[in-house]
Amino acid sequence: METEPGEVGFDPERLKRIDSHFGRFVDDGKLAGWTVAVARRGRVAHLSHCGLADIESNRPVADNTIWRIYSMTKPITSVAAMMLYERGALELTDPVARYIPAFADMRVYVAGSAANPGTVPATEPIRVWHLLTHTAGLTYGFHHAHAVDEIYRAKGFEFGVPRGMDTAAACDAWAQLPLMFDPGTEWNYSIATDVLGRVVEVASGQSLDEFFSEHIFGPLDMTETAFSVAADDLERLATLYVQNPAGGGLVRNTSLGDAATRQPTFLSGGGGLVATAADYHRFTQMLARGGELDGARLLSPRTVAYMSRNHLPGGVDLDAIGRPLFAESQFRGVGFGLGVSVVVDAPAGKSLTSEGEIAWGGLASTAFYIDPVEEITAMFFTQFMPSSQYPIRPHLRKLVMQAVVD
Repeated sequence: METEPGEVGFDPERLKRIDSHFGRFVDDGKLAGWTVAVARRGRVAHLSHCGLADIESNRPVADNTIWRIYSMTKPITSVAAMMLYERGALELTDPVARYIPAFADMRVYVAGSAANPGTVPATEPIRVWHLLTHTAGLTYGFHHAHAVDEIYRAKGFEFGVPRGMDTAAACDAWAQLPLMFDPGTEWNYSIATDVLGRVVEVASGQSLDEFFSEHIFGPLDMTETAFSVAADDLERLATLYVQNPAGGGLVRNTSLGDAATRQPTFLSGGGGLVATAADYHRFTQMLARGGELDGARLLSPRTVAYMSRNHLPGGVDLDAIGRPLFAESQFRGVGFGLGVSVVVDAPAGKSLTSEGEIAWGGLASTAFYIDPVEEITAMFFTQFMPSSQYPIRPHLRKLVMQAVVD
């Protein structure tokens, strides 16, 4: 439902600053194009597009553009796990080995090279809540920050998994690799949500795409969200770009980008989905409304509130417990809930937002956040990687909040 900005406390002239600011990213050749959507109290007050979904064909960004949302898949997988939790199909304290036996008897890296790592037995089993909070001791090969990252890359796990490997086989392979730390002791952005997706499959008896379709996408009428783009919709898929290493402008990343054009063997609960802005808006509205949208209730309001609390050990922020690497959030003043970041101290993070804001983003510079105090949801979609290149997320928060005048 769209509304006039003034009806929900926005100054329309100030909202235009969003478009002029991010328009310069397109004018300067930093981004090909983008979509921004801002809603308050469930009503869309600002929806704008800029630039091109595909530079080579001069195709503009449109309402029905399909985006690779990468790690914005993670909150959807986390909701799936919490739906099963509500049904008694799993417990947050369950050892992951109950669902994936290969994760029994994990070992933790303590010293040595990637080729010859020294390890000791883990003091604690990986539990479901460790997966939801990225405190399991798992990692990503693309971090390039630790010997365990290098071990992942050597086994073919940098971006995604070796061709032909399915989700169950990937989890069994990951379970043979050492952890970076004992579960529950640190935070490291990782393949944990991919493992969680496999837990959802085992606990539900359905493949992840089937569970999503039946229990989340169907009820929420998210008809354009899937693990791949159908052949007759490929002309709506935005192109994935990176900076031209030869200098100036953007070049296509077909090696990663083309993955969205075919149904994957590996169903990545951590980063596999594509979606339209309208579909992801419905997902954010469900969370903002406490688990329900248009009569479809996925979660209890109490469960959503519980997910949106800081679950990091000791109640600290990511700056205190997180490994020093880039994730889809800043670290200072930000904690982590069950599948989403949570602002615990806005002044500490120097971000114009509210305590309790939940958020996450994706590898191709997409982002969303939900501010429960101001009743605001905001989303930004583009297809540029890496997402650490430009400060899109803090700029979006500031530009939205400065337009609130009630």
